[in-house]
Amino acid sequence: MEQHGDRREEDEETEEEEDSRQRQQTRQASRVDPTITPWARQLGVDPQKMHVMQAALFRMPEEERALKAMNEAQPSKKRLLLPSRARKHSRDSEGDGLRADSRQRASFAHDIDPEPYRPSRKYVRVESSASAFGGLENAAVDQGLYLGRSFRVGWGPGGTLVHLGDLCGPAGTSYTQAARLLTHHLAHTVIEDDADGVPFANPLPALSFASFVSQFPATDHSFEPTLFRLGHALFDSIDFRLNSIPDASVRQRIAEIRRKTELSKWLKMAVSSATDADLRGQLDAKWSTTVFTLLTGYQVGRACDATMDSGNVKLASLIAQCPGDAAFRGDLEEQLELWRTQKIDAHIDAGTRRIYALLAGIVNTLEGSHGSGLEQCPDVDLAAGLDWKRAFGLQLWFGMPMDASIAEVFREYDALWADDRASVAAPVPWYKERPAAEQSETAWTLPASAQPPDALYALIKLFADSECSLSSILSPFSFGVSPADYRLPWHLYIILSRCLRVRDLADREASGAAEGDEDVEGHSPSADLLANSYASQLEQLGMVQEAAFVLLHLESSTGRVKAIKELLTRCADKLDDWVTRGLVGSLKLPMAWINEAKAVYALDSGKVYDAYELYLAAGLYDAAHDLAVLELAPDAVIRQDLLLLRELFEVFNGRPITGWSLRGKVFFDYVAVLTRLPQLRDRILQGDGMLTEDETADLEHYARAVPKMLNILPDVLPDRSNVRHNAAVTEMTNKLVYHLDRTKPLAIAQSQVRTPFFSEATRTKSLHSTMYEKFLRTVEVA
Repeated sequence: MEQHGDRREEDEETEEEEDSRQRQQTRQASRVDPTITPWARQLGVDPQKMHVMQAALFRMPEEERALKAMNEAQPSKKRLLLPSRARKHSRDSEGDGLRADSRQRASFAHDIDPEPYRPSRKYVRVESSASAFGGLENAAVDQGLYLGRSFRVGWGPGGTLVHLGDLCGPAGTSYTQAARLLTHHLAHTVIEDDADGVPFANPLPALSFASFVSQFPATDHSFEPTLFRLGHALFDSIDFRLNSIPDASVRQRIAEIRRKTELSKWLKMAVSSATDADLRGQLDAKWSTTVFTLLTGYQVGRACDATMDSGNVKLASLIAQCPGDAAFRGDLEEQLELWRTQKIDAHIDAGTRRIYALLAGIVNTLEGSHGSGLEQCPDVDLAAGLDWKRAFGLQLWFGMPMDASIAEVFREYDALWADDRASVAAPVPWYKERPAAEQSETAWTLPASAQPPDALYALIKLFADSECSLSSILSPFSFGVSPADYRLPWHLYIILSRCLRVRDLADREASGAAEGDEDVEGHSPSADLLANSYASQLEQLGMVQEAAFVLLHLESSTGRVKAIKELLTRCADKLDDWVTRGLVGSLKLPMAWINEAKAVYALDSGKVYDAYELYLAAGLYDAAHDLAVLELAPDAVIRQDLLLLRELFEVFNGRPITGWSLRGKVFFDYVAVLTRLPQLRDRILQGDGMLTEDETADLEHYARAVPKMLNILPDVLPDRSNVRHNAAVTEMTNKLVYHLDRTKPLAIAQSQVRTPFFSEATRTKSLHSTMYEKFLRTVEVA
C-alpha cells in the first residue's frame, strides 16, 4: 500500500497538460475498458493517469475481466478453485481468486458451488499524519516498529524470504546467550599475570548466581534463568539480618528455615507454567480437579477462590490454613481414616479426597476402603501425572513437617522415585518432559542406564547432600539435548567452585602447602577439561575472543599458554583489527602471541616475507632467522639484491640466535665482502698498490674469511633438491671467488677450497688470476 501511494504521488507531480499523442492513448484505453473513463471522471483524475496506475499497480483490464469470468457461477462445470501457489500477503485489489475456499464439503464425492463474486477493494493512500506509525519509527521499545520500513522482512520472487541479518529459531545455536553470559562474566573478572607471568582470569566473589539472574527479564521462565534462580535460592550469600541473635545454633536454624522459604518461592514459580498448562487442559473438569491442580502448584489463594466459587465454604477455610501445623494435619488424617473405615469415602468425589489428603500431609497414596459394589473405593495416587518438580513440591509443601530441612525433604522424594514407584516421576531433564513428537527430533540418544537427571534436581542434591561432588552434576545432558554443550556446566563450576567456594570437583589434587592455607589450591584436570571443552564449542561458533577468555581460566600456566596459542593459530584468519584489540585490550594477551599465530597463517598462505616480519614482531628471532636463511635469502642472492640481504640479517646481529655464526652470519658477511672488496681493489689501483694499515687488515681478514665461507656455504643451504638453494650457493661462490681473485689472487689457491659449486668459468678465471699473480711476483724477484 505504501508503494502504491508513492507511485501515485509521483504521477500527481507530472504536468497536467498532455500532448495529443497521450490523449489518443487515453481514448484507446477507454475503448479497451469503458469503466475507466466514468470512474476517472468521478474521482477527478485524468483517465490516462488512471490507466497507467492500474497497469502498473494492479492487474491489466484484460486480466481483471478474465478473473471476474473465472469467479462467475458456471452451473455446467462445478469445481473448487484452489491456487497453485498462494502468497503470504495477497493484495485485495487482485480479487479473491487467489484465496483458497474455506468452505468444507461433506465427502470427496460431494461438490460445492464456488463462492459468489465479490468486488475487490482498492487500496487508499493514508497520509503520514493519519498513519498509526507516523512519527514512531524511532520507537526502540517496539522492535517491530523501530525502523520497520527499512528493515522489515518480505517475500521476493519465487517465494524467497528477503531479510537483513540472520534468521534464528527455538532450535538455533546458543550464540547470543553464550555471548551475554560471558560478557557478564568478563565484567566481574580480574585478568592479571600469575607467578609465571602468564595472563590468568580470576573471577571475583561478586560473580554470584544473583548477578547472572539479573541478566534475564523477570518474566523469563525458561530453563536457564530458572537454573540461576535456584542457585541463588540455595547457595548465594543472603543477609538474613540475624547478627543480633547471640546463639549460633538459633541463627543456623533460622537461616535453614529462610533457605527453605526461598526454595519454596522458587519452586512455586518454576512449576507455575506446568500448573497453568494443566488448568488449560481441564476447562471442563470438576471443581475439585481444578483445586487439586492449583494446590500442586502451591497456588493456595487461587485454590481458595475456586473452592469458594464451587460453594464449598468450609473446605475453602481449611485450604486457607495450608499447610497447617501437626494438630491440623492430624485432625484431617483422622477424618480421612473415619471415612475409610466406615466406607464413606466411596461416596466422596476422588478429587475432594485428594484435596483432603494433601491438607492432611498425605502425598503418596491415599488408601481407599476397598469395598464392593456401590461401596467400592480404590486407592488414589496423588503424585500420578505430575512432573518431578511438582512431585517434589508435594513433599516440600504438604508431606514433610514444617520444621523439616531441605535435606530431609530431598531424601524423602529421592527415595520415592528411586523405588520405581510409577506414581512418582523421576527427575528427567526438561527436554524429556516435552511431547514425544518433539523428543524424536533430538539427534543424541543414551542408554536407559546412563540417563542423567535434571540439572535442577542435581543442584538441589548438591545442596542437600554434603558428600555430593560437583563433578557428578555437570553432565551436559542434564542441561540440554547436546552432549557437546558445556556452556551452563562451566558457568556453574566457576560460580560454585571459584567464586562462592561451596563445592569443588572430585579430582582436585591437594597442593604441597601447609595445612590450613586456604588460599593455595591444588590442580583439577576435570576443571581444565571442562574449560577446554567449552572453549572448543565457542571456537566452532566463531567466537574467538570468548574462547580465549574461557581458556584464561585454565589452572596450569603451561597448559594455558599452549591452549591459547593453539586457538589463535587455528583462528588466525579471524584475527582482524577488531578481534586483536579485544584479545590484547580486554583479555590482556601478549601481542607476541597474536603475531605468532598470524605468522603461521601467513606462512601457510605462502606469504613468507609477511611471516618473517610477524615472527620478528613476536620476538621469535630463531623462527624469523630460519625463514630468512632458507626462504628469503636465496631469492635475494639470485636477484643480487644486497640491500635486501643486509636488511634481512642485520636485525639478528648481536642477538643470541641459534646457529647464527654458521648460517645467517654467512649472508651478512657475504654482503660485507661484496661491498668492501671492490672498494679495496679501487684503493689498490688508485694508490699504486699501497693500502693503509686498516685497509690491509681488512684485506687479510677477507682473504681468510672468504675461503671459510666457500666451504660452509653448502651446509648453509643444504637442500640439494631445491633449485633455489643450489642456484644461490652457486651465485655466492662465483661472486666471492671473483672479487677475492681480483683483489688478492693467491688467497683462493693457498686456501685449497674444495667445493662442487665452482663453475668451469670460475675455475678457469681463478687459475688464470693465480698464475698471473705468481708470474708478477717472479718478475719482481728477478
